[in-house]
Amino acid sequence: MTKKVLFLINPVSGIGKQKTVERSIETDLDHDNLSVDISYTRYKGHARELAGQAVGRYHAVVAVGGDGTVNEVASKLVGSDTALAIVPAGSGNGLARYMEIPMRMNKAVQCLNSFLEKRIDTMKVNQYCSVNVAGIGFDAHISHNFEGKRLRGPLGYLQLITSEFASYKSESYQLKIDGKTYNRKAFLVSFANSSQYGNNIHIAPNALINDGFIDVCIIPDFAKINAPAMVLSLLDKSLNKNDKDEVVRAKLIEIEHPTELKAHIDGEPVSLGNKATIQIQPLSLKIIVPPKTLIENSILDPLKEIIPNMAESLGFDAKWKTKLSEYFSGLYNP
Repeated sequence: MTKKVLFLINPVSGIGKQKTVERSIETDLDHDNLSVDISYTRYKGHARELAGQAVGRYHAVVAVGGDGTVNEVASKLVGSDTALAIVPAGSGNGLARYMEIPMRMNKAVQCLNSFLEKRIDTMKVNQYCSVNVAGIGFDAHISHNFEGKRLRGPLGYLQLITSEFASYKSESYQLKIDGKTYNRKAFLVSFANSSQYGNNIHIAPNALINDGFIDVCIIPDFAKINAPAMVLSLLDKSLNKNDKDEVVRAKLIEIEHPTELKAHIDGEPVSLGNKATIQIQPLSLKIIVPPKTLIENSILDPLKEIIPNMAESLGFDAKWKTKLSEYFSGLYNP
């Protein structure tokens, strides 16, 4: 049976990649078995509207864009038989990396030919849907301040994090996690469906996207001198091994706060009022996953040789040299 597929292309994400994905749709898809339509988003929220109209009319909706586009599309496909597919074109690509979807556009497009479906969990955060990671605290602060910045991408994020880190003040939160109350002064609290924000920054190394649980990651207030160690733990997937950080697996989290809760959902800034409820929605979303033949090795493997030498010349110690090499050489893998 021919599968009907709708591509939703965000022309703002991955500037210059629009023609690449159009060519790939023409040349890399099995058009004998796939019937394809293409639409372009024109404003924030447009992908959500178009995905909602596609439910029941298409077998899959393909989000061509970054994490924000993926979130918009997924939010309307939850609970339906229409599957989400992803062609990564953003700067983080968190869910795509977790699901081992290739970072090269033509390979990501080719995943549609096999049409392998898997069901994954999603999270409901007040009235919003999250498919990857949501949070409050420093990461939400950065998300809110990043919106509207002229310098985008990882470099823009790094610049903003560097400028905001020293002055950021941790806040006190009251969390009720599956009925148990936690009062914590925290640098950030993340609610992880998958293991990473994106760019292989792993906030919840053991999180599984189909286990029916949210990994609640609480990073307490810490001395700024310990920041390098925290960054290293995010890069080498060891955050959960730090005795000071807490990871609690839960189905329902309730938060009360004396002031407006600024949050991010899959990297997008939102405000939640002074109360928030985060709830798991087990196996609520279909997603197209790559066959084993399309799961890529890193195209940055040569950096395993280059980075240690660069790091040594910059004065990094042996542990940092090893971790930086592993991180950069894995950027094009989940």
